[in-house]
Order: sequence, then structure tokens, then C-alpha cells
Amino acid sequence: MSGTLNKVMLIGHLGDDIKMHYFDGGGSIGRFPLATNETYTNKSSGEKVTNTEWHNLVVRNKAAEICEKYLSKGDRIYVEGRIKTRKWSGEDGVDRYSTEINVNEFTFLTTKKDVSQTSPSDLASKTDVKTAPPEKDDLPF
Repeated sequence: MSGTLNKVMLIGHLGDDIKMHYFDGGGSIGRFPLATNETYTNKSSGEKVTNTEWHNLVVRNKAAEICEKYLSKGDRIYVEGRIKTRKWSGEDGVDRYSTEINVNEFTFLTTKKDVSQTSPSDLASKTDVKTAPPEKDDLPF
């Protein structure tokens, strides 16, 4: 195969609210961290181990504004995008690198608005969206 592919699919929880930046020409960019979890049982100790990986997500223009309006820390989202590494210079003049996921598609899986519209008895039976790792059965495909 002579072609290449740069595609990322993630399901995770927002680690913070969307941080927006607006440009003079009317464009905007939103940035937020996304946590994905991997849980397994250590065979030698029987201990349950959870590893969290953090991803820096970038959304642009109308998509960024939609995310800012409806999402907040702890919400669960499915995203598709591509990996991009940026090079920039720090205040000390040293070159730095940031690896980000440029999001081009997303689906809200849970939002704070969803949780606030349920009754207290329903909340007792629901999983806490801030700490629950993604389930394998939750994959959108």
C-alpha cells in the first residue's frame, strides 16, 4: 500500500472545560484535555490497575463553539481526528513540541445537562461520568 493514514478515534472524559481563543477574522479555536482509561487485572497480584492517557484536543470555528456551549469537565465524548505535532519556542527560547488531536468529527455521549435533567433516584443508579472508564460495549461502531 503506497498511501498513508492519520486517523484517531477516542472515547473519553474531558479533563477540563473548553478553553476558547477568538481571532480577528472571526475564527475560533477551542482546546481541551481528554482522558482515556485502560483497566486490567495484574495476573501476579490480582490487583485491578487503571492507566490514564491524556490527549490534547483541538476543535475549530463552529465546532469549537458548539463544544464550548454543551461540554464541561467530566463529560464523555467520542471524537475522530488526526494527530498533529506543533513546534513552538518557549519564553526561554528553547524549542518545544506539542502533540495534539485535530478533531474533525465528534459525538456527545454524556453532558452535564443530561445529568442535571435526571431525578435524584435516577442519579443513584447512573455511573459517575467524571470517573467511569469507557466500556468496550460503548464503541460507536
